[in-house]
Amino acid sequence: MNTKKGQKGKDIFGKILGKYGIYVALILMVAVLAIITPSFFNTQNFINVLRQISIKAVMAIGVTIVIMTGGIDLSVGSVLALSAVIATSFSTSDNPHPLAISLLLGILVGLVCGAVNGFCVAWLKVAAFIATLAMTTAARGLAMIYTNGRPVINILPEYTNIGNGFVGAVPIPIIVMVVVIVIAVYLMEFTKYGRYIRAVGGNEQAALVSGINVKLIKFSAYAIAGATCAIAGILLSARTMTGQPASGEGYELDAIAAAVIGGASLSGGVGTISGTVVGMLILGVLTNGLDMLGVSSYYQQVIKGVIIVAAVLLDRKKHSNE
Repeated sequence: MNTKKGQKGKDIFGKILGKYGIYVALILMVAVLAIITPSFFNTQNFINVLRQISIKAVMAIGVTIVIMTGGIDLSVGSVLALSAVIATSFSTSDNPHPLAISLLLGILVGLVCGAVNGFCVAWLKVAAFIATLAMTTAARGLAMIYTNGRPVINILPEYTNIGNGFVGAVPIPIIVMVVVIVIAVYLMEFTKYGRYIRAVGGNEQAALVSGINVKLIKFSAYAIAGATCAIAGILLSARTMTGQPASGEGYELDAIAAAVIGGASLSGGVGTISGTVVGMLILGVLTNGLDMLGVSSYYQQVIKGVIIVAAVLLDRKKHSNE
Protein backbone atom coordinates (compact mmCIF):
# COMPACT_ATOMS: atom_id res chain seq x y z
CA MET A 1 0.00 0.00 0.00
CA ASN A 2 2.78 2.38 0.95
CA THR A 3 4.61 1.45 -2.24
CA LYS A 4 1.56 2.45 -4.33
CA LYS A 5 1.24 5.75 -2.46
CA GLY A 6 4.94 6.38 -2.94
CA GLN A 7 4.70 5.67 -6.65
CA LYS A 8 1.62 7.88 -6.95
CA GLY A 9 3.49 10.68 -5.18
CA LYS A 10 6.41 10.30 -7.55
CA ASP A 11 4.08 10.41 -10.56
CA ILE A 12 2.41 13.60 -9.31
CA PHE A 13 5.78 15.18 -8.60
CA GLY A 14 6.99 14.16 -12.06
CA LYS A 15 3.95 15.73 -13.71
CA ILE A 16 4.36 18.97 -11.74
CA LEU A 17 8.07 19.10 -12.55
CA GLY A 18 7.36 18.39 -16.21
CA LYS A 19 4.82 21.21 -16.38
CA TYR A 20 6.54 23.84 -14.25
CA GLY A 21 10.16 22.70 -14.30
CA ILE A 22 11.41 25.53 -16.55
CA TYR A 23 9.80 28.15 -14.29
CA VAL A 24 11.48 26.59 -11.26
CA ALA A 25 14.79 26.51 -13.18
CA LEU A 26 14.48 30.20 -14.04
CA ILE A 27 13.70 31.18 -10.43
CA LEU A 28 16.61 29.11 -9.11
CA MET A 29 18.97 30.58 -11.70
CA VAL A 30 17.97 34.14 -10.75
CA ALA A 31 18.34 33.33 -7.04
CA VAL A 32 21.81 31.81 -7.45
CA LEU A 33 23.06 34.68 -9.63
CA ALA A 34 21.63 37.23 -7.18
CA ILE A 35 23.67 35.62 -4.40
CA ILE A 36 26.87 35.25 -6.42
CA THR A 37 26.61 38.64 -8.14
CA PRO A 38 24.79 41.25 -6.01
CA SER A 39 24.67 43.74 -8.91
CA PHE A 40 22.62 41.22 -10.91
CA PHE A 41 19.47 41.67 -8.84
CA ASN A 42 18.33 45.18 -9.71
CA THR A 43 15.64 46.72 -11.88
CA GLN A 44 17.99 48.23 -14.44
CA ASN A 45 19.73 44.91 -15.05
CA PHE A 46 16.40 43.13 -15.52
CA ILE A 47 15.39 45.76 -18.08
CA ASN A 48 18.73 45.22 -19.83
CA VAL A 49 18.11 41.45 -19.93
CA LEU A 50 14.64 41.95 -21.40
CA ARG A 51 15.96 44.36 -24.00
CA GLN A 52 18.76 41.94 -24.91
CA ILE A 53 16.41 39.01 -25.41
CA SER A 54 13.64 40.99 -27.13
CA ILE A 55 15.02 40.51 -30.66
CA LYS A 56 15.63 36.76 -30.37
CA ALA A 57 12.39 36.24 -28.44
CA VAL A 58 10.33 37.73 -31.27
CA MET A 59 12.12 35.44 -33.72
CA ALA A 60 11.76 32.40 -31.44
CA ILE A 61 7.97 32.82 -31.36
CA GLY A 62 7.76 32.24 -35.11
CA VAL A 63 10.20 29.34 -34.89
CA THR A 64 8.08 27.76 -32.13
CA ILE A 65 4.98 27.78 -34.34
CA VAL A 66 6.96 26.04 -37.10
CA ILE A 67 8.34 23.45 -34.66
CA MET A 68 4.84 22.75 -33.39
CA THR A 69 3.85 21.70 -36.93
CA GLY A 70 6.68 19.17 -36.86
CA GLY A 71 8.96 21.32 -39.01
CA ILE A 72 12.12 23.35 -38.50
CA ASP A 73 13.35 26.69 -39.81
CA LEU A 74 17.09 27.19 -40.16
CA SER A 75 16.78 30.31 -42.33
CA VAL A 76 15.66 32.77 -39.66
CA GLY A 77 19.05 34.46 -39.20
CA SER A 78 19.49 35.09 -42.92
CA VAL A 79 15.89 36.24 -43.38
CA LEU A 80 16.46 38.66 -40.50
CA ALA A 81 19.49 40.11 -42.26
CA LEU A 82 17.75 40.46 -45.63
CA SER A 83 14.70 42.12 -44.08
CA ALA A 84 16.92 44.46 -42.07
CA VAL A 85 18.97 45.72 -45.02
CA ILE A 86 15.82 46.25 -47.11
CA ALA A 87 14.07 48.17 -44.33
CA THR A 88 17.07 50.32 -43.45
CA SER A 89 17.87 51.14 -47.09
CA PHE A 90 14.57 53.01 -47.32
CA SER A 91 15.26 54.99 -44.15
CA THR A 92 18.62 56.61 -44.84
CA SER A 93 19.52 60.26 -45.27
CA ASP A 94 20.36 59.49 -48.92
CA ASN A 95 17.11 57.62 -49.56
CA PRO A 96 14.48 58.93 -47.13
CA HIS A 97 10.97 57.46 -47.11
CA PRO A 98 8.13 57.50 -44.59
CA LEU A 99 8.91 55.17 -41.69
CA ALA A 100 5.79 53.10 -42.37
CA ILE A 101 7.03 52.33 -45.90
CA SER A 102 10.40 51.09 -44.62
CA LEU A 103 8.82 48.91 -41.94
CA LEU A 104 6.20 47.44 -44.27
CA LEU A 105 8.80 46.62 -46.93
CA GLY A 106 11.02 44.91 -44.36
CA ILE A 107 8.15 42.83 -42.98
CA LEU A 108 6.95 42.02 -46.51
CA VAL A 109 10.39 40.65 -47.41
CA GLY A 110 10.39 38.39 -44.35
CA LEU A 111 6.85 37.28 -45.09
CA VAL A 112 7.75 36.38 -48.69
CA CYS A 113 10.83 34.42 -47.60
CA GLY A 114 8.74 32.51 -45.07
CA ALA A 115 6.04 31.91 -47.68
CA VAL A 116 8.63 30.45 -50.08
CA ASN A 117 9.79 28.11 -47.30
CA GLY A 118 6.20 27.14 -46.61
CA PHE A 119 5.42 26.52 -50.28
CA CYS A 120 8.47 24.29 -50.67
CA VAL A 121 7.62 22.29 -47.54
CA ALA A 122 3.84 22.07 -47.93
CA TRP A 123 3.29 21.79 -51.66
CA LEU A 124 6.63 20.69 -53.12
CA LYS A 125 7.17 18.21 -50.24
CA VAL A 126 10.77 19.31 -49.73
CA ALA A 127 12.10 18.36 -46.31
CA ALA A 128 11.94 21.37 -43.98
CA PHE A 129 15.62 21.00 -43.12
CA ILE A 130 16.63 21.19 -46.81
CA ALA A 131 14.16 23.92 -47.82
CA THR A 132 15.11 26.27 -45.02
CA LEU A 133 18.82 25.50 -45.37
CA ALA A 134 18.55 26.55 -49.02
CA MET A 135 16.77 29.75 -47.96
CA THR A 136 19.57 30.39 -45.47
CA THR A 137 22.08 30.57 -48.31
CA ALA A 138 19.77 32.38 -50.74
CA ALA A 139 18.61 35.09 -48.32
CA ARG A 140 22.14 35.76 -47.10
CA GLY A 141 23.34 35.97 -50.69
CA LEU A 142 20.53 38.37 -51.62
CA ALA A 143 21.42 40.57 -48.63
CA MET A 144 25.04 40.69 -49.80
CA ILE A 145 24.02 41.42 -53.40
CA TYR A 146 21.60 44.16 -52.38
CA THR A 147 24.21 45.98 -50.26
CA ASN A 148 27.35 44.98 -52.23
CA GLY A 149 28.51 43.42 -48.98
CA ARG A 150 28.53 46.80 -47.22
CA PRO A 151 26.48 47.86 -44.21
CA VAL A 152 23.61 50.31 -44.66
CA ILE A 153 24.52 53.47 -42.74
CA ASN A 154 23.24 57.02 -42.14
CA ILE A 155 19.91 55.70 -40.94
CA LEU A 156 17.25 58.25 -40.02
CA PRO A 157 16.65 58.94 -36.30
CA GLU A 158 12.97 57.95 -36.44
CA TYR A 159 14.05 54.46 -37.53
CA THR A 160 16.85 54.05 -34.97
CA ASN A 161 14.49 55.26 -32.26
CA ILE A 162 12.65 51.93 -32.60
CA GLY A 163 15.68 50.15 -31.17
CA ASN A 164 16.95 52.80 -28.80
CA GLY A 165 13.92 54.81 -27.76
CA PHE A 166 11.68 54.57 -24.71
CA VAL A 167 8.01 54.88 -23.87
CA GLY A 168 8.24 56.28 -20.38
CA ALA A 169 10.93 54.16 -18.73
CA VAL A 170 10.33 51.09 -20.91
CA PRO A 171 12.53 50.47 -23.99
CA ILE A 172 10.55 50.21 -27.24
CA PRO A 173 12.01 46.74 -28.14
CA ILE A 174 10.50 45.34 -24.93
CA ILE A 175 7.10 46.82 -25.83
CA VAL A 176 7.31 45.31 -29.33
CA MET A 177 8.24 41.94 -27.82
CA VAL A 178 5.29 42.04 -25.41
CA VAL A 179 2.86 42.95 -28.21
CA VAL A 180 4.11 40.05 -30.37
CA ILE A 181 3.86 37.67 -27.40
CA VAL A 182 0.28 38.73 -26.61
CA ILE A 183 -0.80 38.30 -30.24
CA ALA A 184 0.92 34.92 -30.50
CA VAL A 185 -0.53 33.63 -27.22
CA TYR A 186 -4.03 34.64 -28.31
CA LEU A 187 -3.54 33.01 -31.71
CA MET A 188 -2.16 29.76 -30.35
CA GLU A 189 -4.25 29.34 -27.20
CA PHE A 190 -7.64 30.90 -27.97
CA THR A 191 -8.28 30.28 -31.67
CA LYS A 192 -8.89 27.29 -33.92
CA TYR A 193 -5.64 28.06 -35.68
CA GLY A 194 -3.62 27.09 -32.60
CA ARG A 195 -5.49 23.80 -32.32
CA TYR A 196 -4.91 23.13 -36.01
CA ILE A 197 -1.18 23.79 -35.63
CA ARG A 198 -0.94 21.25 -32.81
CA ALA A 199 -3.11 18.76 -34.68
CA VAL A 200 -0.90 18.91 -37.78
CA GLY A 201 2.26 18.48 -35.70
CA GLY A 202 0.76 15.72 -33.55
CA ASN A 203 -0.58 13.55 -36.35
CA GLU A 204 -0.62 14.97 -39.87
CA GLN A 205 -2.66 12.14 -41.36
CA ALA A 206 -5.33 12.35 -38.65
CA ALA A 207 -5.49 16.13 -39.11
CA LEU A 208 -5.99 15.66 -42.85
CA VAL A 209 -8.77 13.12 -42.33
CA SER A 210 -10.52 15.45 -39.86
CA GLY A 211 -10.78 18.11 -42.55
CA ILE A 212 -7.86 20.39 -41.66
CA ASN A 213 -6.09 21.97 -44.63
CA VAL A 214 -2.66 20.65 -43.65
CA LYS A 215 -0.81 22.32 -46.52
CA LEU A 216 -2.25 25.74 -45.74
CA ILE A 217 -1.49 25.39 -42.02
CA LYS A 218 2.13 24.46 -42.72
CA PHE A 219 2.47 27.25 -45.26
CA SER A 220 1.08 29.83 -42.83
CA ALA A 221 3.41 28.70 -40.03
CA TYR A 222 6.51 29.38 -42.12
CA ALA A 223 5.06 32.69 -43.34
CA ILE A 224 4.50 33.78 -39.73
CA ALA A 225 8.07 32.76 -38.87
CA GLY A 226 9.34 34.91 -41.76
CA ALA A 227 7.33 37.90 -40.51
CA THR A 228 8.65 37.56 -36.95
CA CYS A 229 12.19 37.36 -38.34
CA ALA A 230 11.59 40.60 -40.20
CA ILE A 231 10.36 42.32 -37.05
CA ALA A 232 13.44 41.03 -35.22
CA GLY A 233 15.62 42.32 -38.07
CA ILE A 234 14.06 45.78 -37.80
CA LEU A 235 14.65 45.84 -34.05
CA LEU A 236 18.27 44.71 -34.44
CA SER A 237 19.13 47.19 -37.21
CA ALA A 238 17.44 50.01 -35.31
CA ARG A 239 19.30 49.04 -32.15
CA THR A 240 22.71 48.90 -33.85
CA MET A 241 21.86 51.84 -36.15
CA THR A 242 23.07 49.94 -39.20
CA GLY A 243 21.77 47.34 -41.64
CA GLN A 244 24.34 44.57 -41.67
CA PRO A 245 24.03 41.89 -44.39
CA ALA A 246 26.00 39.55 -42.10
CA SER A 247 23.75 40.08 -39.08
CA GLY A 248 21.73 37.32 -37.47
CA GLU A 249 24.34 34.58 -37.87
CA GLY A 250 23.71 31.83 -35.33
CA TYR A 251 20.42 33.35 -34.17
CA GLU A 252 18.52 30.30 -35.37
CA LEU A 253 20.29 28.19 -32.75
CA ASP A 254 19.17 30.44 -29.89
CA ALA A 255 15.62 30.55 -31.27
CA ILE A 256 15.40 26.77 -31.54
CA ALA A 257 17.08 26.35 -28.15
CA ALA A 258 14.54 28.67 -26.48
CA ALA A 259 11.65 26.72 -28.00
CA VAL A 260 13.08 23.34 -26.94
CA ILE A 261 14.01 24.52 -23.44
CA GLY A 262 10.49 25.95 -23.19
CA GLY A 263 8.96 22.54 -23.82
CA ALA A 264 8.39 22.47 -27.58
CA SER A 265 8.90 18.99 -29.00
CA LEU A 266 11.01 18.64 -32.12
CA SER A 267 8.65 15.86 -33.18
CA GLY A 268 5.82 18.38 -33.35
CA GLY A 269 2.42 18.87 -31.74
CA VAL A 270 3.70 20.17 -28.41
CA GLY A 271 4.79 23.63 -27.33
CA THR A 272 3.64 26.97 -25.92
CA ILE A 273 4.56 30.57 -26.59
CA SER A 274 4.92 31.24 -22.85
CA GLY A 275 7.32 28.30 -22.56
CA THR A 276 9.47 29.67 -25.38
CA VAL A 277 9.58 33.10 -23.72
CA VAL A 278 10.71 31.50 -20.45
CA GLY A 279 13.28 29.48 -22.41
CA MET A 280 14.65 32.66 -23.94
CA LEU A 281 14.66 34.29 -20.49
CA ILE A 282 16.72 31.38 -19.16
CA LEU A 283 19.26 31.86 -21.97
CA GLY A 284 19.25 35.64 -21.46
CA VAL A 285 19.66 35.47 -17.69
CA LEU A 286 22.40 32.85 -18.08
CA THR A 287 24.31 34.98 -20.60
CA ASN A 288 23.92 38.11 -18.49
CA GLY A 289 25.02 36.36 -15.31
CA LEU A 290 28.04 34.71 -16.95
CA ASP A 291 29.06 38.06 -18.43
CA MET A 292 28.94 39.62 -14.97
CA LEU A 293 31.05 36.75 -13.64
CA GLY A 294 33.60 37.34 -16.40
CA VAL A 295 33.11 33.95 -18.06
CA SER A 296 34.54 33.81 -21.58
CA SER A 297 32.02 33.79 -24.46
CA TYR A 298 33.70 30.57 -25.69
CA TYR A 299 32.74 28.77 -22.48
CA GLN A 300 29.26 30.29 -22.68
CA GLN A 301 28.74 28.63 -26.07
CA VAL A 302 29.72 25.27 -24.58
CA ILE A 303 27.32 25.75 -21.67
CA LYS A 304 24.45 26.65 -24.05
CA GLY A 305 25.22 23.56 -26.11
CA VAL A 306 25.01 21.34 -23.04
CA ILE A 307 21.68 22.95 -22.03
CA ILE A 308 20.21 22.34 -25.49
CA VAL A 309 21.24 18.66 -25.48
CA ALA A 310 19.87 18.24 -21.95
CA ALA A 311 16.54 19.81 -22.99
CA VAL A 312 16.24 17.48 -26.00
CA LEU A 313 17.06 14.42 -23.87
CA LEU A 314 14.45 15.44 -21.28
CA ASP A 315 11.89 15.90 -24.03
CA ARG A 316 12.69 12.46 -25.43
CA LYS A 317 12.44 10.86 -21.98
CA LYS A 318 9.13 12.58 -21.28
CA HIS A 319 7.62 11.33 -24.53
CA SER A 320 8.94 7.81 -24.03
CA ASN A 321 7.15 7.67 -20.67
CA GLU A 322 3.82 8.85 -22.10
